[in-house]
Amino acid sequence: MISIEQMQTAIMQRIHTYHQQVALATQSVHLDNSLNHILAAAVSAPFAVPRQNVSAMDGYAIAAGSSTDAGQTLNIIGESKAGSPYQGRVQAGQGVRIFTGAVVPSECDTIVIQEEATRVSTSENIDAPADTHQHSYEIRLDEAAEAGKYIRFAGDEIAQDEAVLTAGQRITPTDISLLATLGIAEVTVYCPLTVGILATGDELVAVGQPLTHEAQIYDANTPTLKQLFADLPIVVKDYGIIADDLAQTKATVQQAVESCDILVSTAGVSVGDYDYLTSVIEALGQINHYKVAMKPGKPFVFGELNKNSAVPVLYFGLPGNPLSAVVGAMQFVIPALWRLAGVTQAGMLTPLTLQARLSADTKKAKGRTDFQRAQLVRQADGSFEVTCFSGQQSHRIKQLSQANCLAILDKDSSVLPAGTSVWVQPFPWCFI
Repeated sequence: MISIEQMQTAIMQRIHTYHQQVALATQSVHLDNSLNHILAAAVSAPFAVPRQNVSAMDGYAIAAGSSTDAGQTLNIIGESKAGSPYQGRVQAGQGVRIFTGAVVPSECDTIVIQEEATRVSTSENIDAPADTHQHSYEIRLDEAAEAGKYIRFAGDEIAQDEAVLTAGQRITPTDISLLATLGIAEVTVYCPLTVGILATGDELVAVGQPLTHEAQIYDANTPTLKQLFADLPIVVKDYGIIADDLAQTKATVQQAVESCDILVSTAGVSVGDYDYLTSVIEALGQINHYKVAMKPGKPFVFGELNKNSAVPVLYFGLPGNPLSAVVGAMQFVIPALWRLAGVTQAGMLTPLTLQARLSADTKKAKGRTDFQRAQLVRQADGSFEVTCFSGQQSHRIKQLSQANCLAILDKDSSVLPAGTSVWVQPFPWCFI
């Protein structure tokens, strides 16, 4: 057995070599369809943001050269609002009414916020353009105003041609906000990889079909993996349930090799008399690593098919136990699929973990890292407390549904007293 960290490192190193062998194809997608795709090229700003000097507050834009001391009176000759900038010229001693987000006239260098000025007189503005119907009036400054304050200067946030997103970055909803702000309607992304999924076992029945005898159970892994992979920019091909038959197993794997970039299986990777997948993988490719020092999920296989071809098909073999399949998918398969899809952001290639205190004494067997189903709660002081469920047998699927995290207990520990700080992996779907 190798450690979890050794397995994760080995997978990422092999993927690095894979990317040197296989050039990922690219495509252009509309912004509306870009969520979770991986950028294949950096994105640069076609213009500065803001494009012009704009006001950060409602108030008055005052011309440069004007006195802005407390008690000073100034003549307001027009207004600038978002989408309708003031078109005239503003001279010293003058200003314009301005609203948040509106363009600051080029002659102005100071914003007086409306809370710090009082309107004192009104008169017809004979200099205003005939179609504006503007009136001039005077304001008195209640506070001294500072030049440049409350102005968002052109290019203050983003310079023209500045790189704002990098290749290898997953496109998020907030990235879409940025791209839309820049008027970018299409982006170049990596084409989705095809991931084959298959389940093995004579006892398995697809959900929706009747159970015809007492030895049958439903295939929980295939629908679960599809949902675990739902955010990934991949195409999933479901190869169904494969009977415990060597010829059928080999034929299905060969079919997947011809159509898929990656193959993920559940069950059939142990050493039982009817576990044929490992022998088929060895016949059609190679097993790079087998067995991880973790509980649950020890019989995890990482290998490859079509190994002598220029385009190898990477293989992940998960145990058949639903809990073990979920844990293995979260630790190894999902980060690997993101990397294979083109992600280079380091933070996306390891599961999110945080530290929490155990609420009670917790036991485990020494020798393997233990992933225990647990409930994570934030305390009033902002710290986190985690409670591991009693009865951590790997067949308890209801517990997995009731948990909102996995508590990660060190391989060398046996009894961890209440209050011990441990790493916890939250389930993303359990937190808003």
